[in-house]
Amino acid sequence: MIMTELTLPMIGYMRSPYKEKFGIPRQPNLVQVESYIEMLAPYNDLLAFEGIEEFSHLWIIWQFHDNKNQQDKEKFRPQVRPPRLGGNKKIGIFATRSMYRPAPIGLSVVKLKSVEKHGSTIRVYLEGSDLLDGTPILDIKPYIQYSDAVINAKSGYAQNEPTRKVVQWNEQAQLIKQKLLEAKKINPQYINELEQVLSLDPRPAYQHDEARVYGMRFGAFNIQFNCHQDAIYIQNIE
Repeated sequence: MIMTELTLPMIGYMRSPYKEKFGIPRQPNLVQVESYIEMLAPYNDLLAFEGIEEFSHLWIIWQFHDNKNQQDKEKFRPQVRPPRLGGNKKIGIFATRSMYRPAPIGLSVVKLKSVEKHGSTIRVYLEGSDLLDGTPILDIKPYIQYSDAVINAKSGYAQNEPTRKVVQWNEQAQLIKQKLLEAKKINPQYINELEQVLSLDPRPAYQHDEARVYGMRFGAFNIQFNCHQDAIYIQNIE
């Protein structure tokens, strides 16, 4: 008998500055943003993490939980349009990391910063995550350098890292940034992480309207920006 469905436990959930899908890097480790996994009982036990500090990186297995157009099992779509190919060319679902797949499971390798106890729970602090705030975590595994790193691997249409754009602040945004820094509502780390995210150009690959102003939630703020040639211009912070 072939098993067609499997129920997995949720061991925790992600806490990150990515409050919506728009703006999240399309792969892990492109942006060194700090986040953490909030562990759930009975997995919030420090004994379960004994020895993990000997590893610099972890594999995080997680669930795509916010797909409004999740595939219907009876209406399997074998092809999708990857953003890396401009959002126009179709390619096989299993040749992509698209969120719209038969099993809504994601896999990310991230840097481990620390494991800390906070009240009755455990937090696993990470760097380089590409997960939406609130993402269910299914498992954590150590990254093994000698077997997991394939130096000469071929990566098809995604062989090279995306080109980054210069990020600039207009006069109004610069003034707001300074006031928020002085009021300690943001800090230099927030600014650095925000600029890393925007440098990857979060806009849909098929949109090239330089006059259009986009809004992106990052942490507690909505960031308004547009793009002109090879630069991203921050217009406002709300």
